[in-house]
Amino acid sequence: MKFITFGFAYTPLYFVWEKVTGFHTSRNILVRAIVRLPVVLPIWFFAIIFPFFGPINSAIRALLVTFTVYIIPAAAHMATYRTTFARENVVEKPPRFLKSWAATYLLNLFVVLWTLVVDFGFGGWASITNFVHQINTFGLFAKCYQCPPKKPPTH
Repeated sequence: MKFITFGFAYTPLYFVWEKVTGFHTSRNILVRAIVRLPVVLPIWFFAIIFPFFGPINSAIRALLVTFTVYIIPAAAHMATYRTTFARENVVEKPPRFLKSWAATYLLNLFVVLWTLVVDFGFGGWASITNFVHQINTFGLFAKCYQCPPKKPPTH
């Protein structure tokens, strides 16, 4: 799963880097892979240095991704079609299963409120709580991440 996430997250960065360096038109895959090294190596370095990236990623997802994926699009749709004039001149009508603009508005409002309460509220609280709980086990370049504490020797 990590490889897929890495690929999805950094492929656009590769394309931009190849464009900046002028290798975006190269058909040689080996050359393009070598050109990508300045992008990959720092990311790998930070992944090794911060083995606790999972809790950080969880908090970012709950607090930031929620807005960009669910809340902003639904709220933007509601704001765009709030006037009768905007709804009359629209190219695409509401879906058949909703049948009216009021139902569409209510669905968007439900998505915004549900996501704010459940994902941003409860999810953000849980991920921040988990992050704070794990903070004492973090260490840069940890040999053993979240290992049980060593017991003092008994004599």
